[in-house]
Amino acid sequence: MSSVFRGSSLRVALLVLGMTTAIVSPIVISAPALSQDTVPSTTPSTTPTPSAIPSPTSTVNLSDVTSDYWASPFIQALASNNVISGFPDGSFRPNQSVTRAEFAALIQKAFGNQNRVRQLSAGGFSDVPAGYWAASAIQNAYEIGFLSGYPGNIFRPNQQIPKVEALVAISNGLGLSASDTSTLNNYYTDASAIPNYAVNSVAAATQANLVVNYPDIKQLNPQQALTRAEAAALLYQALVRQGRIQPIASNLPATQYIVGGTGGTQTGKDIVSLAASSSSFTTLTSLLKTAGLADTLQQPGPYTVFAPTDQAFAALPAATLEQLQQPQNREALVKILSYHVVPGAVTSSQLSNGELKTIEDRPVNIQIDRTNNQVAVNNATVIQADVPASNGVIYAINQVLIPPDINISQLNQPSQGGGTSNGGTSVGRATRGGRSYIGVGGNIGLTGGDTVGEGNFAVISKLGLTNYLSVRPSVLFGDDTVFLVPLTLDFTPRTGGSVGQRTFTISPYVGAGVAIEANNDTDIGLLLTGGVDLPLGSRFTLTGGVNAAFMDSTDVGLLLGIGYNF
Repeated sequence: MSSVFRGSSLRVALLVLGMTTAIVSPIVISAPALSQDTVPSTTPSTTPTPSAIPSPTSTVNLSDVTSDYWASPFIQALASNNVISGFPDGSFRPNQSVTRAEFAALIQKAFGNQNRVRQLSAGGFSDVPAGYWAASAIQNAYEIGFLSGYPGNIFRPNQQIPKVEALVAISNGLGLSASDTSTLNNYYTDASAIPNYAVNSVAAATQANLVVNYPDIKQLNPQQALTRAEAAALLYQALVRQGRIQPIASNLPATQYIVGGTGGTQTGKDIVSLAASSSSFTTLTSLLKTAGLADTLQQPGPYTVFAPTDQAFAALPAATLEQLQQPQNREALVKILSYHVVPGAVTSSQLSNGELKTIEDRPVNIQIDRTNNQVAVNNATVIQADVPASNGVIYAINQVLIPPDINISQLNQPSQGGGTSNGGTSVGRATRGGRSYIGVGGNIGLTGGDTVGEGNFAVISKLGLTNYLSVRPSVLFGDDTVFLVPLTLDFTPRTGGSVGQRTFTISPYVGAGVAIEANNDTDIGLLLTGGVDLPLGSRFTLTGGVNAAFMDSTDVGLLLGIGYNF
């Protein structure tokens, strides 16, 4: 024991302190530096930003489009903004079929400023002469990714465009993709008539609320020639999808023909009323009322709400919902729900990779996969975007977002004799850094020649004592068996970064204790430790820490492992 505090001990202690600081400090410092109050920014791009289309201030007089005509709201809005137009005789001819050239001209009017994604070969299509009235529109619609030609380098400009081809064109141009095509039979009685090449595009358009079917909402008629009225409705819904125009008012008869029913039918309802009217958000609605946030989200706002579905809440650890509704956990419930709300109405066209600051004053991480048309919020995936409300917009998500300073596992700890869930002592309880665990790991020797300073197998554990303290007994199996028994101060979880679309939180800890080397001559020395725990859901925790043992020699090792939570 006389060698416990040799001259190298001070240097090793400083090494451990420095490594622990290196682990903890960037976490503590970086979180505030990354937060922001506005929509997250991206790297400057040359991609044109689609401009918003103002609501019409006057009605265009089209002799054959009466106010009670089913497509009147779509036609009038686009005509008022010069996206579509009538004929010289003052008519619109809503039931007239649309040719491929005419549809290209409509696309150029509505989406002509989008970025080019390809280039038409020199000379263009063989059946579109240079002087053809729609040559420029056809080239534009091709180069921005909406329309394509046929084999043999032909376009067939005078051919009537079937409704299914128009849906494919809009889906392609907007970059839409469907994750599940099996639901088409739920929407259309004639889903079997959709060509194989168009199934994914039609499913994507359906999920994006682009499809408008008149007079029977369940009859797609995919091979039927697209009419001018149907073209207006499709273009209007596509512009709504881009956030460039407001959905049509919910009291208009036309809303009953929008497949999916969320592409404009709910604008008269505030966020809470809209959630309450849906069978997917019954848990969220109940919790908002319990937390006293329902009144807030019925105010003018506007707000953007990432709304977990009932299935998302059901996936939480057992008893969590019950615990969240207890009076003693109301503060945690308010924090969790507030973490789902962003000030302002942010549509999907305005989202970009980065962080959005919530009203909880902590940011959520937005990750956008343009290729697959998917948006992730922290670890949750958006399953329906841009559901409009009168005071904002709702995104349905498949997981509950948990703020990094909330440990939901603590909510599952029953209160006993005055309550151990906050300040009492109970061996094996959760701390503010996470749940207790037992597991296995490996030790990587950094300095020294004994077991701690060598590579070997380990059994690890964490036993929570209070909300702040835990004991972390570990056993290293080398030439000699070493028992490490530190008492640690556990810190509140902090955002540690993201991998792909997943955001992780880490819980730092530091402490000291004893190292016991079991051999013929048992040695006991001082132990210094510091590291981080990384929760992996509710069942497992990754852990990594630096240990310095001062016994016959001074040994430093890096202990890495995974524990099973209990």
